[in-house]
Amino acid sequence: MKSKPTTDSEASSITWNGPDDPENPFNFSQAKKWRITLLACFMTFVIQMNGTSMTSAAEQINESFHVSDESFPHSYWPVFSWTLSGAAAPMLGLPLMEHFGVRWSYMIIYAVLIIFLIPQAVAQNFATLIVTRIFTGGCSATLANITGDVMSLTQRRIFHSQIAFYSAMFPILFFGLPEVRPDVILTRRARNLRKTGKSSVYAEAELQHTSLGEILRQTVVRPTRMLCTEAVVFSFGMWSAFCVGTAYMFTQSIVQVYSALYGWTYYSTGLVQCALVVGEIIGLIASLGQDELYFRSAGQNTEEPGAPIPESRLFLSIPASFIGLAGGLFYFAWTSYSSVAWIVPTIALGFVGFGMFCSVTAVTTYVLDAYAKYAASAIAGAAFLENILAAFLPLATQSMYRTLGFHWASSLLGLLALGLSFVPVVLFVFGRKIREKSPFMGESVYVHDEAAGGEP
Repeated sequence: MKSKPTTDSEASSITWNGPDDPENPFNFSQAKKWRITLLACFMTFVIQMNGTSMTSAAEQINESFHVSDESFPHSYWPVFSWTLSGAAAPMLGLPLMEHFGVRWSYMIIYAVLIIFLIPQAVAQNFATLIVTRIFTGGCSATLANITGDVMSLTQRRIFHSQIAFYSAMFPILFFGLPEVRPDVILTRRARNLRKTGKSSVYAEAELQHTSLGEILRQTVVRPTRMLCTEAVVFSFGMWSAFCVGTAYMFTQSIVQVYSALYGWTYYSTGLVQCALVVGEIIGLIASLGQDELYFRSAGQNTEEPGAPIPESRLFLSIPASFIGLAGGLFYFAWTSYSSVAWIVPTIALGFVGFGMFCSVTAVTTYVLDAYAKYAASAIAGAAFLENILAAFLPLATQSMYRTLGFHWASSLLGLLALGLSFVPVVLFVFGRKIREKSPFMGESVYVHDEAAGGEP
């Protein structure tokens, strides 16, 4: 790489070639935007299969590696190491994408994920399985948000199928996932211009003289700082973390409840978790209406005319959290009787899945809107809380449901969900004032103007 000019004043900074520059991600065609969005959503779903799909093979894991779940869920340790790694990895991985771009960061991390699936498929001892899950957990958490899936396979066939499927998706991602970070695209454009002899042309990101050491420091310090100082990141992180933690708790509690009440096998109880997925799909469909409300809010925005109001991202999440998440947990709690047909508490799980999807989606989309330039760091901070709870809560599930009983254990979760449901309400009411006081949110207007081709 050629050296930079001695002073910034000697260099010329490039920007978009007008508001209609086709390389600006905001100017991508609708077809391309949908392709990228659907591909990213699909991969978010399937990548998380590596996290919880093996819970359906708990009996085979216990038999293969000579462990027992009788007094403690030892078969959960591979999931524990996966989620605990997922708590730390996004703190580094996501902010790095702010500097190096989405496309190549994604492809490299995805390749590492596939590589470390291989020893999981051939593991001969429990320690190998737990250790290698640390690497795939870190990769998966960086690439995607939490979701659950269940497969009726042995643990080795689960990993074999994942290796085959993820490998088949690699060329699709390589050719179908373009770079979408404006600063990275402009940097690449400036480098191409320098190769043609325009040695004084640099992108704004290059003129900041940020060293690799400084980048690494920011990727760790900034998400931690935002988690500790930004009330929105912390409160939304707790709200989202509870949803994710609850999803992982259900991998244990559903087994306890349905096997005790209805005498079901481990495999049958695993199928019940599909109700959560059905609820999430309904939440996805409902989110289409949420998007329409979001875009309509642009007409009422006096802070930044023409741009949608970030708090309008929360319309659906408020009733979904109160009725779907909290209500669904209470519904599940007090229909957990052997005299009640199994379908009744299963419907409650659908409510919970709906509430979880809408809540986690609201967290992600609101943070993207409100924090803009620093969205990856903010999401990394929230993801840290998500994966910490996802790692530790399931370890306490078995004893909690045994000590408190099925009804009160689920009711306790319902009470926590009820309290956290007020988080989006507070932000919906006071969001603008909170954003005005945040040093990180204050730059969102700058980013939107720059993306549109205007002057900051």
